[in-house]
Amino acid sequence: MSKTPAGWEGILDKGETILWQGRPLQDFHIGIGNLFTVLFGLFFAGFALFWMVGAASMGGGLFWMFGLIHFSVGVGMVFWSVYGSTYARRNTWYTLTDKRAIVATDYITKRKSLESYPVTDAIVEFRAGPPDDIIFGHETKRGSKGRSYTVPVGFFRLEDGHAVMRIIRTNIHKVRDLPPEDETDTPPPIPQETTQ
Repeated sequence: MSKTPAGWEGILDKGETILWQGRPLQDFHIGIGNLFTVLFGLFFAGFALFWMVGAASMGGGLFWMFGLIHFSVGVGMVFWSVYGSTYARRNTWYTLTDKRAIVATDYITKRKSLESYPVTDAIVEFRAGPPDDIIFGHETKRGSKGRSYTVPVGFFRLEDGHAVMRIIRTNIHKVRDLPPEDETDTPPPIPQETTQ
């Protein structure tokens, strides 16, 4: 019987075994979806800067400072769109057990969190990269205006997702790998036509 690793007491179920632990790639990466937010943030900050210069040139005293709020929001949108996903990955850890996938995060703006997703009966989707993604399911979230949207959950931007997927297939889903071609029975030779 395997002993529960230090720090996992009370988290793992009795008899649950850790099969793999890792992290997403830590490199800087900006997604195509973030480019719209960057452009909007630049426009927002640029307009606020233009307004502040205009207000200051009219001699309105400190009235121009009201534009600092909007300018700061625009700069913040650009910064978070460029650096936000990298920050999130650098504060994320993955654990795969024989029963579930666990995603741990530790962000400054939120408390530490552990989210687990069952993988024993889940349809697992593999998205080959590089980097690779392994999707265990989808989660519905609610946006700021009350609309709901669906996001994939899983292990993202893995350096060697093939190895993790192999662990899921063999240890959790109990799928046997096919033997290499040289170990399989060779097919019978194709009969040659005989000429008489």
